[in-house]
Amino acid sequence: MSKTTNKYSPEVRERAVRMVLDNAGQHESRWSAILSISSKIGCAPQTLNEWVKKTEVDRGERAGITTEMAEKMKALERENRELKQANEILRKASAYFAQAELDRRSRT
Repeated sequence: MSKTTNKYSPEVRERAVRMVLDNAGQHESRWSAILSISSKIGCAPQTLNEWVKKTEVDRGERAGITTEMAEKMKALERENRELKQANEILRKASAYFAQAELDRRSRT
């Protein structure tokens, strides 16, 4: 899975989301607000819709995993992977030195 680069700054994202949420009453639907605002900032409507939904999750207005929690999970997964690698190295080193000790004892 490839990571895409963020074409839009956090400020642009926040402003676009704020415009959707603040001006929703001026449009017949949220989607029409998203269509209007996305065309003004030059992003895909689906992208802006995802930004709005993520903001609602982060504010506790919609069910889902918050950005903060997703970042914590990612950090814990990375730490878990590193610890598993370290344990594997230690297990192999332990087996190597145990065998070396057995070889040393059998020679004496």
